[in-house]
Amino acid sequence: MPVMNATGATPQHMSNAKDWVKVLARYREPNHLRSAFELAVSLVPFLILWALAWWSISVSYWLAMGLSVVNGAFLVRIFAIQHDCGHAAFFRNRQVSDWIGRALGVLTLTPYDVWRRAHAQHHSSAGNLDKRGMGDIATLTVEEYRSRSRFGRLKYRLYRHPLTLFVLGPCIQFLFVHRLPMGLMDAGWRYWVSAMGTNACLALGLGLIGYFGGVMPILLVFLPSSLIAASIGVWLFYVQHQFEETEWDHEPDWQLHDAALHGSSHYVLPKVLQWMTANIGVHHVHHLYSRIPFYRLPEVLRDHAVLAEAQRMTLMESFACVKLQLWDEQRRRLLSYAQARAIYGTL
Repeated sequence: MPVMNATGATPQHMSNAKDWVKVLARYREPNHLRSAFELAVSLVPFLILWALAWWSISVSYWLAMGLSVVNGAFLVRIFAIQHDCGHAAFFRNRQVSDWIGRALGVLTLTPYDVWRRAHAQHHSSAGNLDKRGMGDIATLTVEEYRSRSRFGRLKYRLYRHPLTLFVLGPCIQFLFVHRLPMGLMDAGWRYWVSAMGTNACLALGLGLIGYFGGVMPILLVFLPSSLIAASIGVWLFYVQHQFEETEWDHEPDWQLHDAALHGSSHYVLPKVLQWMTANIGVHHVHHLYSRIPFYRLPEVLRDHAVLAEAQRMTLMESFACVKLQLWDEQRRRLLSYAQARAIYGTL
């Protein structure tokens, strides 16, 4: 039976994004057995593949690296569970969620409390042109880009280059930037404890690996799986917000729920990739109601066809997002440099 809102309309006919909040609230309760199961089927294969990759070093370096690359997909899933813990969506008890998130943060090289604060800011300001800069990918408007010096435009082009965004950037972010509470250096001891505690656990773990196995397990197992997962994670974050008809507004016109629903994509992936990424492609629903556990997001799409059809983007379609660089405030869409040049002349 369709759920009715306060006005008596079915959610399929709602035009106001805020109206969806009450509808989606009924999906927020996690199932503790299901959460424990999802954690187990992510962690156990990850640890088994880690052990197999370590063992296979004595057989073939290429086999070890191959297993580690595959294991990067499980690490993406582990990060997605950490992400749900950060939204208090995985277990009803906030402390349980937080401590699981902190433990998983060691595996994902991410200080949990630092990331949670930055990610909360991302959720509270996504699509707001006046609050860019923390927890997002830098995006300029056409006018901002045109007003920059030649060197400023070059820096932006280098930053937005795919090699930087999806290869060099993730390496720097997860291996180095995450070692300090960047953006929260003066925000209090909690974030320093988060960063330094994660670093200490990493140092201990890598020290033990080095002691028992030498440097090769670090080079052939730890680094490949970590960096592959980092690149996939950044790619997912990119396509979830950097698509042609996303939504950006300045403060007077920006509205939280509209930006959440219309400024996030519905990334339709093949089933195996959907499982590996823990349904994070259902990002428009997640941004509109972040307390929904990832394993309940398909229920939302099953029950509400209008959400299942909104902002759909297939895997093949998503690759075109790489060329989109500048937000056109007049046409309200992301443009490539070539499109902007064709419309506005020399950039």
